Amino acid sequence: MPSTRDHDAPELDPETASVLQTATRMLAGVALRSLDVLDDEVTLPQFRLLAVLAELGPVPSGQAARTLGLDPSTVTRLADRLVAAGHAARGTNPRHRGVVTLELTASGQDLVTAASTWRRQELARIMARLTTRDQAAVTAALGLLIEAAGDEYGITAYSPVPL
Repeated sequence: MPSTRDHDAPELDPETASVLQTATRMLAGVALRSLDVLDDEVTLPQFRLLAVLAELGPVPSGQAARTLGLDPSTVTRLADRLVAAGHAARGTNPRHRGVVTLELTASGQDLVTAASTWRRQELARIMARLTTRDQAAVTAALGLLIEAAGDEYGITAYSPVPL
């Protein structure tokens, strides 16, 4: 859930807002199209869970739910399908036997790797359309934007995860 309400947000000039919204759509489009290489093996919500497991490693299912910003029962249903397909496995925390953990299997890691590889290749193709100088400017500008956003929009233990 976004923590900033519309009336609390500072104003952006229309050109900046338009560029940022267009860039967001483009990057989300690259992320979504990367799932096409998976041949409908998993849905977007299932892939998001796989991505969390790839980033965080074995985690309690409740932590995965918080990370995704989903209800624990929703994550349980997603995990059921991923476990049945062999892309994830359930386990228990050795210190707390009642805590169900989720982790990637080799096939789940293969799916995450395939999508990530396609994304990197597609982004490289897009960046190759720019001069070396413009590539450096885009990289620097996006680095600044990522830094300004902080952990609020990344994969952390307690905030929703993007694509």
